[in-house]
Amino acid sequence: MTTVAESIIEALAQAGIRQVWGVVGDALNPLTDALRRQDGMDWVGVRHEEAAAFAAGAQAQLTGKIGVCMGTVGPGSIHLLNGLYDAKKSHAPVLAITGQVPSAEIGTEYFQEVANDKLFADVAVFAQAITSPGQLPHVLEQAVNAAYARRGVAVLTLPGDVGDLDLPTGTATARFLPSAVPPTSSPESVATAAAVLSERDPAVTLLVGVGAREARQEVLELADLLAAPMILTLKAKEGLERDNPFQIGQSGLIGNPSTATAMEGCDVLVLIGTDFPYRDFYPEGKTVIQLDIDGSHIGRRTQVDHVLIGDAKTTLRQLLPALTRRTDRSHLHTCLEEYAGWRASQSALLDPNHDHSLTGKVRATLDNPDDRIRPEVVAAAIDHNAPEDTIFTSDTGMSTVWLSRFVTMRGTRRLLGSYNLGSMANAMPQALGAQALDRTRPVAAFCGDGGLMMLLGDLRTAVTYQLPVRLIVFNNSRLGMVKLEQEQGGLPEFGTELDNPDLAAVAAAMGLASRRVTDPNAVDEAVGWAFAQPGPVLLDVVTNPDEIALPPQLKVAQAWGFAIAKSTEFLASRT
Repeated sequence: MTTVAESIIEALAQAGIRQVWGVVGDALNPLTDALRRQDGMDWVGVRHEEAAAFAAGAQAQLTGKIGVCMGTVGPGSIHLLNGLYDAKKSHAPVLAITGQVPSAEIGTEYFQEVANDKLFADVAVFAQAITSPGQLPHVLEQAVNAAYARRGVAVLTLPGDVGDLDLPTGTATARFLPSAVPPTSSPESVATAAAVLSERDPAVTLLVGVGAREARQEVLELADLLAAPMILTLKAKEGLERDNPFQIGQSGLIGNPSTATAMEGCDVLVLIGTDFPYRDFYPEGKTVIQLDIDGSHIGRRTQVDHVLIGDAKTTLRQLLPALTRRTDRSHLHTCLEEYAGWRASQSALLDPNHDHSLTGKVRATLDNPDDRIRPEVVAAAIDHNAPEDTIFTSDTGMSTVWLSRFVTMRGTRRLLGSYNLGSMANAMPQALGAQALDRTRPVAAFCGDGGLMMLLGDLRTAVTYQLPVRLIVFNNSRLGMVKLEQEQGGLPEFGTELDNPDLAAVAAAMGLASRRVTDPNAVDEAVGWAFAQPGPVLLDVVTNPDEIALPPQLKVAQAWGFAIAKSTEFLASRT
């Protein structure tokens, strides 16, 4: 006879699932025992269920295959929530199997009882409890198929007394739906867009998101035909940044001045596969064309004049033959020249001895008075030393700023982060999930010190399962993005300082190879050393907490507030 738990694990194994992430517990015992006996599947026991959900979500994003995590009754399930919300916001198919109290005790305020149907109502595209063997395989099929079809989180709840129940003889193993054929926008919509892009030779700017990742060749051809500068969202760096003569970096808080020029200088703005959320960075008075596979994304960030609903690749293949080549390429050249100039000014900071030069000393008086390592130097060293098949993860905040500006997604590099939810503490567990897929492929995490400390216990998970992740900590003893937000509002920083231990020593105590770096001239060698280690490694780099990273369109009020805040901080620190 086959039990409920055995049937679930067997179906997942047949679907190609190789790891399940979580923390063991009483209601999960039938599942984890079935997993123990299942060939080709591994249990990865983490120290905190949030790390399990982040890791499963990372695997789903990298492979397109469902990621699986588990949390037991009550608190164990609750701890999954943050990582599951990240999967939801990242449109990653994830199956979360959660425990529940014994069936007879449901509704009695039993020890650790939580109403899972209410708890997961917002985060899940499908949530159901298995209360009898007769629900299989149908409920499991519904859960996984919903996660795939709606690119989100499915939650199955299993009471502690149900997993060991026998299935009726002849019960089939669950089977899951194949990938759907991507839809194409209507011919009428394509023709209208082509007319707008061809009439009167308009200046065009492209804002391209991760939804166009599989349409790289088509997007490049579109930019060439239209002589259009291409602004990439952070998630679109992967796959679209390398060997792209039209791209000018990111917009928004991590952007640069050329993206503002591209937005304001265009007649037509074309959004392709993006739900870029920052309304303040969209221009006004432009004709806007939006191409997206999800109709709910249309017009929710800026007013849209012409709509294309469909897959980016197939729709652009329809559109391209209908376009004429733009002869005036001045808009593109202006933006590219400004972008090159900005990059040159940023590259000056990459010299470890920058702050000892004549101009560097002047700047350092304001933003690096203690002569600490500039984070730009660290990011550039990682870019230089990381192989071209590296998977990068980054914590939300300043770590992401430095990755965005100084790491190029060349080769087959991949990129993961909590770029929609904006959670802290995601970089390390996402790196664990990525590394577990392939222990031979390099994985590097841009960790903020605040994020790393939040889930510090799962450093040991890397050691337990010998996952050779490279964790590079930007240790500025600050919640850096919050500090910047306060200063731009005219407030001196408050509550952002972190009393960190020696993180390299902590990592060494947990079994990782580690180094602490305080000398700017030692950064490149130390990063090279980190990538050469055979097992998990942590590099604790003490960086400048006062580094200035301003958005591309700094408003007068922000600039004035920043000046006031910095003056207040300077006086307070010197009195």
